[in-house]
Parts: sequence; structure tokens; C-alpha cells
Amino acid sequence: MSSHDLSDPITMRLPADVLAGIEQIAGICDRKSSWVFVRALKSYLASEGREIIELDQARKDIDAGLGHDLDDVIDEVDAIVKGAVT
Repeated sequence: MSSHDLSDPITMRLPADVLAGIEQIAGICDRKSSWVFVRALKSYLASEGREIIELDQARKDIDAGLGHDLDDVIDEVDAIVKGAVT
């Protein structure tokens, strides 16, 4: 990663046990603590963070009228299944 891809430095407080874990992992991997911290944040953003963003978008879609009523969907699936059986 080149320096132009980096943000300005940020300051934050971490629980002591979290910082200790980050520092321990950094030492084992012979990396800086920031490397471990960035990897942890990327992992969070790829999983739980992505889910939060997708749920927010789904709510916006529903508010914009882009959703479908579940009862209508179930009725349509039932009709398809009944048509396939006969």
C-alpha cells in the first residue's frame, strides 16, 4: 500500500485487553500493531459491516417502494407449485 492510499492519522482508545491482543499478534507476526488493526477492521467490514450496509440499503429500497409483500410472494410461489404438480 502506497502512502497516498492512507488516511490522516486517527486517535482512539481501545480496551487494554484488545490492545494487548493486537500487540501480541503483531509481535508474533513481526509486524506493526497498525497492520494487525487494519486486518481486523477489513475482516469486520467484509462480514458484519457488509451486512449492516446491506440491511440499510434494503430498508431504503422498501421505503422507496421497491419491496414485495411477502403474502403476494407466497401466493405466487403456491400458484407456481400447484401449476407444476398438475
